[in-house]
Amino acid sequence: MPLQAKMDRLQTLLREMQRVVVAFSGGVDSTFLLKVASDCLGAQQVLALTATSPTYPEYEFQQACELAREIGVEQIVIESNELEIPGFADNPPRRCYHCQFELFSLCLEQAKERGFSLVLDGSNLDDLGDYRPGREAVTELQVRSPLLEAELTKKDIRALSRQLGLKTWDKQAFACLSSRFPYGTKITLERLRQIDQCETFLRENGFKNYRVRYHDKIARVEVAQTEINRLLEPELRDRLVTTFKKAGFTFVTLDLQGYRTGSINATLP
Repeated sequence: MPLQAKMDRLQTLLREMQRVVVAFSGGVDSTFLLKVASDCLGAQQVLALTATSPTYPEYEFQQACELAREIGVEQIVIESNELEIPGFADNPPRRCYHCQFELFSLCLEQAKERGFSLVLDGSNLDDLGDYRPGREAVTELQVRSPLLEAELTKKDIRALSRQLGLKTWDKQAFACLSSRFPYGTKITLERLRQIDQCETFLRENGFKNYRVRYHDKIARVEVAQTEINRLLEPELRDRLVTTFKKAGFTFVTLDLQGYRTGSINATLP
């Protein structure tokens, strides 16, 4: 389907929805969805809901607040501590189901209290091609995914975001910090802070696409293949190793395959 036809389909879907709550993280997808929903329905008919938690870095939260202000939509912030969800911290393969069920249950409560008809999430067509147990929770709770319904891919969303002047059009795909841990590895507040500290170093040193994966005493660093040589520059490499060891890692390794989303899922049968 041509890109403009997908955009037309999305706008038609949104105009039929009247008043909506958008689960808003400030990422590429939810920012695009929030902007188009606001344009189609009017800012007063759209509410951005952002959930803070130990798995959501402060930097990402501040960006989400800034984006909501720029789009001109009211934003409410709720607290969602996934570490308190039974079974979540043990990091089973279905971890995301428990997280998403809690998140969207809270979204539905807020929507009902404030008189909004629907809750929307930013899932896109590419999300069907990976292991995403969180999608089950979205379906069970009858949360709508208009980007998916309009058959928009991540590439489509980036292209349309650029047309709309959204600065998130080339933002790195973000997943909560719990995705840095192999399944079965316990997730703790201390370990989340380790990962956040190390990824902050990469971000502040200009890396665009990166992940720091937790393997007990080993940090496995993923950066884009085009950025690997820069990471190996002696001065930067030495500062990185020092920072990661201060964060609590004994060994620092570089993944030669480079950055890719969902690499932890390679351990699944």
